[in-house]
Amino acid sequence: MGRRTFTHDYSLPGIYHITIHVADDMGQPLGAIVGEEADRVAVSLTDVGETVRRELTTAITAHYPMITIDEHVIMPDHLHFILIVRDPIVSKSGRPTHLGQVIAGFKTGCNRAYWAATRQTTQVAKPQGALTAATAAAGNAGNAGGATAGAAPSAPVAAVPSAPGGAASSAPGGSAAKKARYDTGRPPLFAPGYCDVQPIEPGQLETQRAYIRNNPRSRWLRSHDRTRLQTHRGGIDTAVTPAALRGYLQRECPPSLATDEALSAIERRLLLAGGSDTPYSKTAGRTAPTIICDSYGDRALLTEHRCLPVVCHRKDAARFNEQKARCFEEASRGAVLVSACISPKEREIINESTNRGFATILVADNGFPDRYHPSTERIDLCAAGRLLLVTPWQYQYRLKDDPITVPFCKTMNCVVQALCRKKDDWWKTPA
Repeated sequence: MGRRTFTHDYSLPGIYHITIHVADDMGQPLGAIVGEEADRVAVSLTDVGETVRRELTTAITAHYPMITIDEHVIMPDHLHFILIVRDPIVSKSGRPTHLGQVIAGFKTGCNRAYWAATRQTTQVAKPQGALTAATAAAGNAGNAGGATAGAAPSAPVAAVPSAPGGAASSAPGGSAAKKARYDTGRPPLFAPGYCDVQPIEPGQLETQRAYIRNNPRSRWLRSHDRTRLQTHRGGIDTAVTPAALRGYLQRECPPSLATDEALSAIERRLLLAGGSDTPYSKTAGRTAPTIICDSYGDRALLTEHRCLPVVCHRKDAARFNEQKARCFEEASRGAVLVSACISPKEREIINESTNRGFATILVADNGFPDRYHPSTERIDLCAAGRLLLVTPWQYQYRLKDDPITVPFCKTMNCVVQALCRKKDDWWKTPA
């Protein structure tokens, strides 16, 4: 959460999905989810939440006319909004600035309003350019520095993808020395930093808007189904040891790709648990570590159903229609299809299976971060007991264009087969 896009100039026009969380010890000061049905819920804002909404919808645009606030939602403990920058960001004093300073000013304005509303009246040094609806309307000049309220000015730094659709990053919270300059002795409303996601491909902006609109509904669903709609760490043992995986990759990959360096890099990323003395192992007496998986969704799909791997090989391309038909035949009999969806053919089978109402298990190609929320469609499928997301990987920041290697793909296919306890050529055998 402390990196920004290396190559992006955050002073220039762009579109950003911004997420800001309240401070860790604040609880849910902005409001509460109300409603008895998932499709009819809303957020009832507190006075503090109403203050944040006013600052969001009036102060930023008043202070920076080149910026428009698009879709937005104030949640009990965080807020999402689409920020559209039409022209290079310049303060009212005419000084070039950037996104981090805009967000810092917004957060500082919210802090001041929050402190005033809660009658925290400690006198403090005034950060330059603190942004509030009142000061913006009055035409105050200057900018709040840095990406967090009260931080000194800093240029954007480093990069990070993540949320549904787009490239994401988050601004650094600033050093302790910088924060000390404006130490108020009063608790800030928001946590340091923020996250931004840039919709960079067609359709991603609408995906982000839908995600924001559906946030209250998704929160309601998660609060009413904590078994299916939360991340479970570990608990799924593939029974595959690193040594067994290494042997599999050496057989499946060309020697030039299955190097010791490449295989060691994969092993370092995997989730591993020890022998039978760990809660993840299901085999008594096992001493070697095994690959385990985190999950999100209905784990009963894996434990209470017959699971079949969906892996499409180039050598079987001529028989693809046969493979697809067999998959749907077995799914109609209650089998759950499991796939990493690496190839277009695998995605075709899984997508059509989902459209037909069958249950599926998807093996994700990255770990789940601490705050992991799938897309609205996937949340609905998980809530309906039709989807389980699993991952054998530790979460790792990856650039959008980072290459996926052959050993990495083969590892995913190995995990798919291990979860099913069945080889991926099962469909070639008559039913």
